[in-house]
Amino acid sequence: MGSKRWMLGNGLGHLIRNELKTATRFVDLFSGSASVAHFAATSPEAVPVIACDIQKFAVVLAEAVITRTRVFDPDLIWTSWHERACRYLADVRKFTAASASLPGLRDGFTREFVNQERQRCADDKQPITNAYGGYYFSRSQALWIDALRATLPSNAAHQSVALAALIAAASSCSASPGHTAQPFRPSRGAKEFLYSAWCRDPVTQTKQTMAMLAARHAVKKGAALCQDANNYTTDLEKGDLVFLDPPYSSVHYSRFYHVLETIARGVCGPVDGTGRYPPPTERPRSSYSVASEAASAIECLLKSIAEREAKAILTFPQRACSNGLSGPDVCAISEKYFRVKSTFKRSRFSTLGGTQDENGNGYGRRARLKTHELILTLTPR
Repeated sequence: MGSKRWMLGNGLGHLIRNELKTATRFVDLFSGSASVAHFAATSPEAVPVIACDIQKFAVVLAEAVITRTRVFDPDLIWTSWHERACRYLADVRKFTAASASLPGLRDGFTREFVNQERQRCADDKQPITNAYGGYYFSRSQALWIDALRATLPSNAAHQSVALAALIAAASSCSASPGHTAQPFRPSRGAKEFLYSAWCRDPVTQTKQTMAMLAARHAVKKGAALCQDANNYTTDLEKGDLVFLDPPYSSVHYSRFYHVLETIARGVCGPVDGTGRYPPPTERPRSSYSVASEAASAIECLLKSIAEREAKAILTFPQRACSNGLSGPDVCAISEKYFRVKSTFKRSRFSTLGGTQDENGNGYGRRARLKTHELILTLTPR
């Protein structure tokens, strides 16, 4: 949940590019938002990138760039995709001009209106609309997301980019404080935030993101895998440069990204709770987010990487984290198996759903706080 995109411009990117010069592959074992995988894949140092994550949506985001070696014209793909989505909406008779607009914030956008939207969505059979309409998305937004998800391009490369763009657009439109753990409520304090999110256009956001992704590609073709990081280490080779940004929260990350995971999968079981959570079987579990298992998990991971004589770069917050680990803990474990060089960089970490902006406006806690990130360069003994 840290800001690796921010860190790439603050020293991490320089370190990765320098280490890529002697690497045969770059392996990102906790790819997350894929910012590091994309950076490595598009760097001039040209090595194949392998991205792994236990969440499907993260794999989709990674493969949108690292599995292609050419750009394509997004306008041609978008035009036909958008037309199919419009026909889909017309065929299921779910979309009308009335559902495309919201009443004014000060007059018609009431708790009663929101509850009516929720009931209409609950009666719908489309997966996103049924699970999240009236909560994370307005009915109109949810219907469009369902329509675009159901009519993705058939070409594998185009489909990958299109789905990644849709996931990114849904994330931008989500009516939630930072992550999709809980949606904003139509209360006096949060109603303005809910309204603002519901006014965003997922169609325009998808189109714009698709254009941005279509213009990017890997120098050498890589692969993205939905797999546990510890299990993939058996496929590592001498010469690999492994990037490690393991979870540091005691709460499973799937709780905060379940909406994006549902869009990636295209299906959703019955949801419940304030956050509209799908069944536990649809939410990946990580040992790194269990305090009693985290230290053992990272030690097994590092030991396996060292046995395969691969080099690694590991990032972790310097502070004590809720999963029981801290930067010094991770450094001590690493020193059992590698020669370790450590540096510190200023970074920002997520509070997993803050309710203030960067200037402290709003209520509750900030979504991101400043911290120091430990960066370890691990060389086999």
